[in-house]
Amino acid sequence: MKTALPMFRAVVVATLLAAPAAAMADCAPLLDKKFSTLDGKPFDFCALQGKAVLVVNTASRCGFTPQFEKLEGMYRRYKDRGLVVVGFPSNDFRQELDSNKAVGDFCRSTYGVEFPMIEKTSVTGDGANPLFRQLAQASQEAPRWNFHKYLIAPDGKTVYSFQTQVEPDSAAVMSKLEPMLKK
Repeated sequence: MKTALPMFRAVVVATLLAAPAAAMADCAPLLDKKFSTLDGKPFDFCALQGKAVLVVNTASRCGFTPQFEKLEGMYRRYKDRGLVVVGFPSNDFRQELDSNKAVGDFCRSTYGVEFPMIEKTSVTGDGANPLFRQLAQASQEAPRWNFHKYLIAPDGKTVYSFQTQVEPDSAAVMSKLEPMLKK
């Protein structure tokens, strides 16, 4: 009986140590990314596994910037049903403010944005961040302008792409999103 207890402890310790690794293994490769928010806080995309994720490259000085209002409305309306909207400010098209603080202040004060906003990044070409490279590859469509939208299904694998002109709450987006939402 004395040898059973140390063996039991060893199994328990090994199981506890393996648990975080097992949880990480469950993360879809597309979501296996870490970023920082506009205010410098860590943001782990693995935490979004099992949710519908609407990823949007944004710019504060773009003619499509009023889409922030609809994105925030969708986030508030559907976040309890499993939707997360994530904004990626980018100056790739030369229409973003100079600093992360300026972008955050603008988004909050002008459009009341509460959905997660990642620090400024590149979303196109060779300098695109890894998530946008994978989204472009999965959908066969890279952003050609600000407010390009990608909808990632809760499986973390299925990706739908919507060009800038497609409004966030359009029938095209909603027909893909609604089946993903919890009842």
